[in-house]
Amino acid sequence: MRILALIPARGGSKRLPGKNIRLLGGRPLIERTIDIVNNLSQICEVLISTDDPAIAVICKAAGANVPWLRPFELSTDTASSVDVALHALDWYESEKGAVDGLLLLQPTSPYRTRETVLTGIGLFQEHGRTVIAVSEVKVHPSRCFSIVRSSIRPYCQKDNHEEPAYAANGSFYLISPNSLRKNRAFFDVNTVPIIINSPKESLDIDTELDWVLAENLLEK
Repeated sequence: MRILALIPARGGSKRLPGKNIRLLGGRPLIERTIDIVNNLSQICEVLISTDDPAIAVICKAAGANVPWLRPFELSTDTASSVDVALHALDWYESEKGAVDGLLLLQPTSPYRTRETVLTGIGLFQEHGRTVIAVSEVKVHPSRCFSIVRSSIRPYCQKDNHEEPAYAANGSFYLISPNSLRKNRAFFDVNTVPIIINSPKESLDIDTELDWVLAENLLEK
């Protein structure tokens, strides 16, 4: 099993500037993700896709491969994760041979565990299908509203709040190259979930408030 671990780390961030290399517990945020997959036998390489030279330097020192800086057109606010992943995947397979899976790991999920990564890889090997990490949503969609002409309406027509609802938490996406190229998405109806019940592990840092929470969780 050859799995390419890809960590996308754009330099620009409007909500939390410099978050990918900001120090969390004295370590650059992205280093925590690199460490989780370094030296796993199923991972053929840890590849960083970044447009920022400062991020590149830190990632190389942490043992990851940064063979190029991401093109400008893939570094804008509108660039999709799929396009970024395909760019990295195409380069890697053309240079170093085919892989069985692409593992996308966002650096903004600092508390994902090695056990979760290994569980996800095991599910991928067992089922041969895309695997993503999900967590139960705090507010069920059947209890949400939409706003129509200044009035609220039930977001869902059916009240099915007894059935749990889940959302991707961003910490783990593992997909075959064929599926990614064919569907141009990290999800389809056959996707296998890893359910993350730990609020700490499912944390995705996007705002200053998220960062404060991450620091508090680290201290505890």
